[in-house]
Amino acid sequence: MSVGHGIVDVADAGAFLARLVRLERAALVRLRPAAVGARTALWARLPWEVLAVRTVAGAGPGDVTVAAGQLLAEFAAGRADLPARRDAQWRWALPPAVSRRVETMPGGELRRLAEAAAGTLREAAEHGVGGRAVGQRVLRDALLDHVAVVVTPDDEPDRPVEVTQRMVQGLVRMGFLGASEDSAAGDGVQVRAAGRWVGLVGPYGAIWSQKATDLVVRPSVTHPNG
Repeated sequence: MSVGHGIVDVADAGAFLARLVRLERAALVRLRPAAVGARTALWARLPWEVLAVRTVAGAGPGDVTVAAGQLLAEFAAGRADLPARRDAQWRWALPPAVSRRVETMPGGELRRLAEAAAGTLREAAEHGVGGRAVGQRVLRDALLDHVAVVVTPDDEPDRPVEVTQRMVQGLVRMGFLGASEDSAAGDGVQVRAAGRWVGLVGPYGAIWSQKATDLVVRPSVTHPNG
């Protein structure tokens, strides 16, 4: 007996999946029960090494991972079956369920930052940097790693929260800001923090990024007896 995907708002979930597979055809999507109500959180890892999440109506099949393209095909065909599970292929941690808001930013400002980065990439690709040609991948990675926004929490001024272009690009490219004329887009974007995680929560979805763990390298000690 086949298991159903349990998604009620197929159009909403389909829009998320369509954007995802345009960015990465082989993308996975993890379906997890949302904290409140009969809703399902759709999680995905974007090519920019950040997580995207959109919550849609429908109780869903539980905590399962499938191929995003296959689930999108089920939606397009009007079928309710869940594609083959690929749980073992999901290798990324998820942020904690509880986080704190540290700032609210205008969505238009984040859109401007994303457009400025894209313009910089085009300019550098055409004319180089300082008159010298630079590889596209080097340019892209440098721009994505750039800290676009630094938020200093009032209660923890010594622990600034950094928002990279990876997060900004993810928010914009996944459509989580909505259209510029969309009234919901005027609600602003919350910058949230949870331990080593930083999130951008927009009107239509959220992007989360985890800071790299600090590694401590210690010299090995040679004992006389091995």
